[in-house]
Amino acid sequence: MALVPYERNCLPSLSKLHDTSAEFFFASHHFCISQDWNRLGVAAVVWDAAVVLCMYLELGQVELNGRTAIELGAGTGLVGMVAALLGAKVTITDRAPALDFLQANVRKNVPPEKQDAIVVSELTWGENLERYKAGGYDLILGADIVYLEDTFPALLRTLEHLSSNKTVVLLACRIRYERDQNFLDILQQRFILQEVHYDAQRDIHIYRALKTKQEL
Repeated sequence: MALVPYERNCLPSLSKLHDTSAEFFFASHHFCISQDWNRLGVAAVVWDAAVVLCMYLELGQVELNGRTAIELGAGTGLVGMVAALLGAKVTITDRAPALDFLQANVRKNVPPEKQDAIVVSELTWGENLERYKAGGYDLILGADIVYLEDTFPALLRTLEHLSSNKTVVLLACRIRYERDQNFLDILQQRFILQEVHYDAQRDIHIYRALKTKQEL
């Protein structure tokens, strides 16, 4: 969601994020994702949380075929594209400055016969939510979107607006700071929250949230 450029030398452990592309194989499909760290920062690279969430979707733990999904803070759009190739109809969202880049990745990576399954749309959390049907999605996806404390209230409002009592929210994140855990604690006051997967190699957690108590 945040468009924050970083200097290459200040984060040597993240040097792969400065590559102009990253390649993956999900949903029986090869992805070559364009990256542009220097221009769009965190919004234009593939983070480990996105990779782990794609792996989780491939496991079939969540029904995707014929479902409506929305990805928040999509960045490169990898998660949303994988969900679409696994059978969902997906709205992939991010802030306006990232949309051209996001749309280009969708055009480049999604087969023509699947292009109609994806809509790229502007969504700044907490703003103009009436453009999106309240409770209108079966699945809400977010990869590494829990990291800026100032955005937490708007993110929570957005999740509440988009969710019905049957909506499944999947958040993949690395818990870097106390504030990240604080957001999960607040989310748990509004949703039934459960950790459903942990990738120890990448230190990525996946949380599943539901508005009402259902079988998790």
